[in-house]
Amino acid sequence: MRAISGLWRWRHNPLCRASDLVECWAALVALSMMLVVAPVIGVLAGSAAQDTLDRSIREQRDSRLEVTATVVRRLGGGVVGADPEAGSADARSRVLALWTAPDGDERREPVLTALSAPRPGDTFTIWTDRAGQKVARPLDPATAATHAALAGFGAALVTAGLVEVARRLVLWRLVRHRYARWDQAWDRAGPDWGRTGTGS
Repeated sequence: MRAISGLWRWRHNPLCRASDLVECWAALVALSMMLVVAPVIGVLAGSAAQDTLDRSIREQRDSRLEVTATVVRRLGGGVVGADPEAGSADARSRVLALWTAPDGDERREPVLTALSAPRPGDTFTIWTDRAGQKVARPLDPATAATHAALAGFGAALVTAGLVEVARRLVLWRLVRHRYARWDQAWDRAGPDWGRTGTGS
């Protein structure tokens, strides 16, 4: 972006080529787009992601129910890692649990619980679908907001990167054009180079 600082000084310089001005203007336009367009696209992408995630949260909350389950007995395997769906670092124990489905049927299945030392009769909450099958809990609004912010930030970075790639392509074309002009100038001067009386 050093070309931007030289734009004002070079505009009336007799040594300034048209390609120099194009390079400076390309750098100025690229910087403006990175400072204005990229953040706007980031905000729009983040807002769109937030709207989609909010709609998904509403749909999940409409189709999933929080029910109380009772520990029947603790299962082997000891304590397992955190539940990635829960978004917490709590250690989880595997138990055989009993709960009542929305249609009144009793379900008895192995599940994970955040209880540190589950004993028969202990209760905890789980999420089920309308048929009573255990499902992951609905997406948390804070997690959704984090995903939306990351999507917006990523979109802004991608936009800035594309602008920089376009600027470098323009610069590459300008440099190739300059080299071609230099080659033509050398070809014109070449036959007379070093001869006496040619003005060199």
